Amino acid sequence: MITYSRPRLITEDDKYYRAYVESFKLQRKNQKAMRPPRQRDLFGAEAEAALRAWLGERLELDERRILAYEERRNKRGVIKYRELDALHLADRSAWVFEIKASRTASALRRAAGQLQETRAILKLLYPTVRVTILLVDTGIPASVEEVEALMASDRPPPRRPELLSEVTTAVPELRLVESLEGEPDAERIDVLRFGVEDIIAITGAENLSLDWEADDEEPEEPGEARPASSLYATSAEEATDQDDDDNPLAAALRKAGLR
Repeated sequence: MITYSRPRLITEDDKYYRAYVESFKLQRKNQKAMRPPRQRDLFGAEAEAALRAWLGERLELDERRILAYEERRNKRGVIKYRELDALHLADRSAWVFEIKASRTASALRRAAGQLQETRAILKLLYPTVRVTILLVDTGIPASVEEVEALMASDRPPPRRPELLSEVTTAVPELRLVESLEGEPDAERIDVLRFGVEDIIAITGAENLSLDWEADDEEPEEPGEARPASSLYATSAEEATDQDDDDNPLAAALRKAGLR
């Protein structure tokens, strides 16, 4: 059984958090070299920055967006950290935002599980916790016909891509919303979709890495080293890997302060 305790919100300047980040960077140096970031990787980080600025114009965002907590498993406690992409606090409530750029709707499945854990931990501090995913759609198929055409192409993906509607049906805690307005649901996770054109409108095409053709032509190396996810743990084995299309390299460099 896993239980959580001693949660606290800290800034990136917290000395214990910085010590962990330094150890994280040292681990990266000792591992196999990874390929340079692709344009899609870079775009993911740029889209996150753009949407955080967009949110900041609408809500007061808290600087303490590192969640530190103790996870107890089999009577053993481990201090962990997880970064919240954006956080708004009001009275006795918290509003957490996850910013995800992906061309696979399946990425929402893992995000939902992680965000439910985040909500459970934050509820130890705030009675009401609202969670919203800002999804930047970089190529999620829009119809069954598009999926079938993709699978019949010369270079089909290894797995049949899911439609966004299929994922939200299979994962009932996810619900698509049209805006940030409306009544929050304490048990569900809102998904607000943005297109690439929306990010361009926010920050300008000249500030984005949009040359994706070379990325799509470059084959993925089998067994390629992947960095750890945004869930910081005190041991490398306990970190969770991200999906290939969820900008893993950009995320790792961002978390390690190397961007």
